[in-house]
Amino acid sequence: MNKLLLFVMATAASASFAATTPNNDTVAYKAATKQAEIDYKSAKAACDGQSGTSKDICVEQAKVARANSEANATWQYKNDKRSVQKAQTEVADANYNLAKAKCAPMTGADKDGCLSTAKSTHVAAINDAKAGKQMADVAQTGIDCSTMSGTDKASCETKQKSAMAKDTVADSVITTKVKTELLAEPALKSLDVHVETTNGTVMLSGFVPSQAEVDKAVDVARNVKGVNKVQSSLRIK
Repeated sequence: MNKLLLFVMATAASASFAATTPNNDTVAYKAATKQAEIDYKSAKAACDGQSGTSKDICVEQAKVARANSEANATWQYKNDKRSVQKAQTEVADANYNLAKAKCAPMTGADKDGCLSTAKSTHVAAINDAKAGKQMADVAQTGIDCSTMSGTDKASCETKQKSAMAKDTVADSVITTKVKTELLAEPALKSLDVHVETTNGTVMLSGFVPSQAEVDKAVDVARNVKGVNKVQSSLRIK
């Protein structure tokens, strides 16, 4: 019982995300998720020789592996918080379903305790996904301190904060590049565009003569190296 609960908690607490900075590589992301699906089908087929609870657990383990692989792909090749949050939620859900499958053959107080632990662990994981802080920090810096403790964790968090500070400088460089490209774009007649960048997200505001120029300004900003996302509050005057 205790060993099972420890396994459930450890499994649910770990999403096995890669500690690398996402690079928004759509082709690589699709290839990785396709491979995850192929591996899942293979693992699921291997469960066919089993029956009952053993088969249920086997299938849920295959789903957990797929969720973790897809989450790794999200970390490595996508860089928006919404995608990362969705991936972590799916990992949490998969781990919860696996935990429930492991609890299924139990009875009485043991089963109740097992399901209660699985549920509380799942709720905590979902709350972490919604908060998004750890995901955003790791995605931004490539440094994951979540599995550390004590002085190691403190040192890691200091390093993480330092890396985030450097990213702030990078944001200023992106802002300058976007402004330069906007000024150089012949299709844009208005210079009344304000540019701000936060964690690679460029925010455009101000006034332009037409919707065509709104679209053009967004397109120009989106194609600047280092830009992860563009948010436009541009208005037509």
